[in-house]
Amino acid sequence: MFKKFSHLFVFILLISVLFLNIGCSSSQTLTTTETKSTNVQSSDWMNLDTVKAGPFDTGKMWTFEYPPIKYFESEYGFKPSQQWFDNVRMAALRFANYCSASFVSEDGLVMTNHHCARQSVTQVTKEGEDLHANGFIAATLEDERPVPGLYVDQMVLVKDVTDEVMKAIEVAKTDEERVQLEDDIIQTIEERESKATGLEVAVTKLYNGGRYSLYGYKRYKDVRLVFAPEDQLGFFGGDPDNFTYPRYNLDCSFFRVYDENGKPLKTEHFFKWSENGAKVGEPVFVVGNPGNTDRLNTVAQLEFMRDIQYPRTLELLNSLIVLYKNMLKENPERKLQLQDMIFSFENSKKAFEGILKGLRDPILMKRKIDFEETFKSKVKSNPDLNKKYGDLWDKIANIRQELRDVSNKNFAFGKNRFTTPQYFFIAEQMIALAEELKKPESERDDLYKGEELENTIASIFPKDFDAKMQNNLLQARIDVMVKYIGMNDPLVKNFTGGKTGKAALDYILSKSKITSPENIKELVKQGPDAILKSDDPFIQFTLNSKETVEKIQKRNKELLDLEDSYSSQLGKALFEVYGTSIPPDATFTLRISDGVVDGFPYNGTVAPPYTTFYGMYDRYYSFNKEFPWNLPDRWINPPADFDLSTPFNFVSTNDIIGGNSGSPVINKNAEIVGLAFDGNIQSLPGNFIFRTEENRTVSVHSKGMVEAIDKVYKLKRLSSELKNGKMQ
Repeated sequence: MFKKFSHLFVFILLISVLFLNIGCSSSQTLTTTETKSTNVQSSDWMNLDTVKAGPFDTGKMWTFEYPPIKYFESEYGFKPSQQWFDNVRMAALRFANYCSASFVSEDGLVMTNHHCARQSVTQVTKEGEDLHANGFIAATLEDERPVPGLYVDQMVLVKDVTDEVMKAIEVAKTDEERVQLEDDIIQTIEERESKATGLEVAVTKLYNGGRYSLYGYKRYKDVRLVFAPEDQLGFFGGDPDNFTYPRYNLDCSFFRVYDENGKPLKTEHFFKWSENGAKVGEPVFVVGNPGNTDRLNTVAQLEFMRDIQYPRTLELLNSLIVLYKNMLKENPERKLQLQDMIFSFENSKKAFEGILKGLRDPILMKRKIDFEETFKSKVKSNPDLNKKYGDLWDKIANIRQELRDVSNKNFAFGKNRFTTPQYFFIAEQMIALAEELKKPESERDDLYKGEELENTIASIFPKDFDAKMQNNLLQARIDVMVKYIGMNDPLVKNFTGGKTGKAALDYILSKSKITSPENIKELVKQGPDAILKSDDPFIQFTLNSKETVEKIQKRNKELLDLEDSYSSQLGKALFEVYGTSIPPDATFTLRISDGVVDGFPYNGTVAPPYTTFYGMYDRYYSFNKEFPWNLPDRWINPPADFDLSTPFNFVSTNDIIGGNSGSPVINKNAEIVGLAFDGNIQSLPGNFIFRTEENRTVSVHSKGMVEAIDKVYKLKRLSSELKNGKMQ
């Protein structure tokens, strides 16, 4: 689970797609609410043959089309009606494309996390303001600030389209044809339903393709900021406390949706506010949009993550952290931009470290092996199922074996805006220029004609080119090529001159003709043939590697498409065997997760179910009031009527993952008792296994939010609206 940066969910997706250049199944999407490194059990004293899968290893992220009503009734004595589910679904929101949220008043008031609002706070900051340091308080309705480009989505349509999709793809004669037919029918359905409903629609695979649901969203685009606390309250304890519990974070923010007439939206569906919040042992439900899990992946896929994917990712993140920290030292004026990136990288590193530690734990992996063996035995013991699905595990394992080599090469040759030195992009533009200049002007693209040609040439070398940063990126790229492709590869050998480390860097830069605008202009003057025949290492590498790279990328895609087909078929087998008794992997679509408020054992003691404001002040004084445990001025001496014993944060046994940030935590009456923002340190392996023993969701308590808003921020119009469910 990943968190604390407003668009971190999107960032992790970029990590997965751009950095890794591989997929892990059709469920590969990604992640914002969080957790970190794990205190897993030692296997030294345990016979691994006795380890069995837990009843909820695949999690509790239930879909609204398949809610476990009988389970809720037997576990909690609670049998929600369809009306209850419909109201809860309609009150929940998806916050842009990275977080969750909810309506909390009939006047369009929206609640989400502070870390989800971080980007919005930056956008509405005016000259001379520092809203990150001082917070934002809209004293009146007129003070609420529109956030450009921000939107929230409300799921108003749920439609099972499984039969239509299955019928379209059952005629496929090959796996490749199956993939194409699936893409075609999904596009057809989405276009048809979008036109018929006017909604934002998407067909989502459940159970990796065992089922298909179409979700339709009503999108609200006029969203205005109402309240955001100071960064120091929203992220109290900073990086040291991140992914831990006990916590003391006012990680909340509030927005308001306005209608097409510019008035606060009147909404029928919203969550009322609980006066007292949840009690220890009371059942609570998290309603949000978990981004991605890999709990239904095969053991072979998980072993690939453990051995190849995550170690490689961590190496990359470590190099980025060092690079950006050095940039920050040399460019302190870019602190806001660079610090956000550093935070994202460090946060991602913690998350991946925690997942990897879980994958390397023999007990957790044995639980996954036991689940797979049980599932496989059920398939193989049924002649019909065995005929259709019995060989899928071996097929996926064979693909993962080939991907161990292919994906490493794809990773080393791949380009993305985070890690690829700009020299390579400059080389690509120079080659494109040369190829266009070889044509008669009448046949060239418009960018390479007349006056526009000069503009194109002038734009090849970036105006904001940071030579030191690009050289550091180049050094890292050289090291990656040497490690994952090898010095014996002709492309690598020619590019580096057979050298490694700094010697390779110096060699490449000394021979390059594209390291400055002046050099580029000089090379262009010599004509297109001079460009294409230049001994510039970047140009020659780009030209000579094109066929090899295209071949690797083609094979990588073929393997992943083929695996996607196998995973989809395995998903069908899973659904035939288990039905809806287990939930599908997370897909950044709406889910409801059940649990109870409860502490957990840690570090030889017990974590309390709740923390209070007393604890926050204890950490403030215990750390000598120093960053990141310092407090904003308004918090140093709170008002006399501020109740320090008020519950602040709490933990529950709900199942969350990245994307759940901003999810409302509700009770059986569909009342807000909290706001999910994190997970405890033990739950990072939740990417591939959910452990009821230690996994905990960390939330801001409903009473703590109101106490702070009312007494410290003195924003009584907001606290009153929360308590009454409407503006007063």
